[in-house]
Amino acid sequence: MTSPRSARPAREAFLPFSPPSIGEAEIQAVVDALRSGWITTGPRTALFERRFAEFVGAEDAVGLNSCTAGLQTALALSGIGPGDAVVTTPMTFAGTANVIEHVGAKPIFADVSPDTLNLDPACVHRAIESARAHGDRVRAILPVHYAGHPCDLEALDAVAAEHDLVVIEDAAHALPARYQGRMIGGGVPGDPLAPRNRVLTSFSFYANKNLTTGEGGMLTGPADVLERARVYRNHGLDRDASQRGGAHASWRYAVHAPGYKFNMTDVAAAMGLAQLDKLPAFHARRQATAARYTAAFADCGAVETPTERAGVKHAWHLYPLRLHLDQLTIDRDRFIDELAARQIGTSVHFIPVHLHPWYRDEHGLRVGDFPAAERAFERLISLPIHPALTDDDVADVIAAVRAVAEAFAR
Repeated sequence: MTSPRSARPAREAFLPFSPPSIGEAEIQAVVDALRSGWITTGPRTALFERRFAEFVGAEDAVGLNSCTAGLQTALALSGIGPGDAVVTTPMTFAGTANVIEHVGAKPIFADVSPDTLNLDPACVHRAIESARAHGDRVRAILPVHYAGHPCDLEALDAVAAEHDLVVIEDAAHALPARYQGRMIGGGVPGDPLAPRNRVLTSFSFYANKNLTTGEGGMLTGPADVLERARVYRNHGLDRDASQRGGAHASWRYAVHAPGYKFNMTDVAAAMGLAQLDKLPAFHARRQATAARYTAAFADCGAVETPTERAGVKHAWHLYPLRLHLDQLTIDRDRFIDELAARQIGTSVHFIPVHLHPWYRDEHGLRVGDFPAAERAFERLISLPIHPALTDDDVADVIAAVRAVAEAFAR
């Protein structure tokens, strides 16, 4: 028998999973940048960096062309390279692990906590002990704030301090999440919540992120460290293009490091500035959608809603629903197909990195190595959660999930 909440007519148009939320303010900002005569790294990038640092409460911020670039820069600034190892999570996009490979280090995976799907500090500790017993020189921990839920930073900091490691945060999902009252990526010298071993945080501004510049990212941390990041992001040059042009500038420059081509453009920064103004409203809408989903599925035994631990504020970049497959006659992939047939777009976050062919074969990894991540992957479905969702859209998603759960109940 169909419940009243699922008795809703099918949608006529397909609901995309996560389109960018772009309006006239962003369009005009980009047009203004294009007309300004300066489109690469320049005054708009500098302004975006200052305003972003102020927003998250960081001492400084450096604009880059991706979160991946930020992570690779952070590893390089931390002196991590060939012969080193970095502990990270398998429950992430491959870019998190790829940057470890790019600097010549070895990724060491640790399993996740079953509730948040963030790195489990106890598993991190065991992974470090095991890696060192096998001769690996572990230098860092690279946690991911999965879906926008902050990691257990206090516990990870304790593990890092015990083993003399640095902690580099992958905050691709975590704007504007908070941990113990402080925004992820924030912190200034003397802040008791910013231990000496955790100084750099990388954000993503990819098309589907909570704030987008199309492609882009931001690295936050201490000003002295990020001055080096500004050199690394532009081929190791001591001056960017805006400092080498103009009536009173010099064309001369010097290369101080074999840097990267990671700089943000003023076109991207213009969009970012407009998005930053909207971010509080965007986040409020995500929170409201998440609350509606959680309430609507509270009595649906076939699904498990996301966790939000005490002491944190979730960024709700993703709403990862987990199926109770023992209560269904279909698997996760068929559930997704059934939602698509009802005009609801979804995704899966993520295929655990150790299951991808290159990581599996290169590092001798196999199914069963990280059971919590693997069990979660088999059950995960990310539902639409973005600012453009209307109340009717959210109701359609709820109705479709409940209808599929009821139609295929065991």
